Amino acid sequence: MATTPRDDSVKQSGRKEINVVQGEPVVAALRRATRNALLDHKRAGNPVATWRDGKVVIIPAEEIEVEETAGDSERS
Repeated sequence: MATTPRDDSVKQSGRKEINVVQGEPVVAALRRATRNALLDHKRAGNPVATWRDGKVVIIPAEEIEVEETAGDSERS
């Protein structure tokens, strides 16, 4: 049985391949966490750093764009 290049690299590295069956809930959780972190920074007046055009860019708190929903004001 022939193996694909991906199979060979997994075998050679000794790592186990992990199949993500429920990737969408993970992506949704990461998006929520990112959004919450941006809201926290904006509310606290802290800037955030991001990567644009190969450079680190600091975004002042007043320029952080994140949409607030009804439940956001209840977060502590």
